[in-house]
Amino acid sequence: MLTPVPPRATRRGFTLIELLVVIAIIAILIGLLLPAVQKVREAAARMTCTNNQKQLGLAVQNYAGTYDGALPPFQQAMNSTRPAPNTSLHFVILPYMEQNAIYACGIVNSNSFDQACGGTTVRQQKIKAYICPSDASLDGSGYANNRDKNWTSTTYGANFQLFAKTANGSGLFPNFAIGNIPDGSSNTIGFAEKLAGGAQPNGDGAPLWSLATFYGHQYAAAFANNNYGNWTVGPLTSPTASTCDNSRSSSYHTGLVVVALMDGSVRGVTSSISQVTWQAAFTPDDGKVLGSDW
Repeated sequence: MLTPVPPRATRRGFTLIELLVVIAIIAILIGLLLPAVQKVREAAARMTCTNNQKQLGLAVQNYAGTYDGALPPFQQAMNSTRPAPNTSLHFVILPYMEQNAIYACGIVNSNSFDQACGGTTVRQQKIKAYICPSDASLDGSGYANNRDKNWTSTTYGANFQLFAKTANGSGLFPNFAIGNIPDGSSNTIGFAEKLAGGAQPNGDGAPLWSLATFYGHQYAAAFANNNYGNWTVGPLTSPTASTCDNSRSSSYHTGLVVVALMDGSVRGVTSSISQVTWQAAFTPDDGKVLGSDW
């Protein structure tokens, strides 16, 4: 007699309700994880930004060490006895940013920066240390998103009140040396974030511009430029195209901008800082003590 074969067990699939519950759980987990991932990415971007500005501060210190304490000028004079006349601060410190190759190309023809350099021109070179990863106003090649792709840009503006305090017919030069900043190097901002693609038609910054030959200092990579009405106003965070201001420091970091002080230190400054304290921090010779909100 044949033994009857037991029926095969059938696998029961998910019911619609069970499937919806699983989908809901996955959605909740994604919702919990995304903010954490974003926070990690922002923390990494801020760390990179801090390191970049640390390099900028050290580059200025090393430049000063080469030239008897003199700060690099916002614009090198056309008749300067130093190398690279008629170029910007961001260009003259390139050798101290480990960018000797680009610098060597640029000084061949510093009036245009159309000199060939590594398959493109000097003015089209992207310098990673000049760009904050959080600066969404730049594309992946280092161009500001509101400008033709003819000049690469920088996130970091030089303090106009420090590096260009005195103007004359052949350039913009600092009044100060590294060792005689009246308010002290630890109380004076050297560089601050400034989004490369702001509301201004020509953008905010390009590290390799030859200022006298092209657009002039009003479009250069600087903040606290007294040629603008809002130059004393504090930093902007998460600005839009309509609120971004060419005269102010600005950043996409959450609630703060990163600044480099002249003693080589780097710190974050919150957007809630008072105008009085902010102005005292970037003015090198007003004799004011920084406020408690610094």
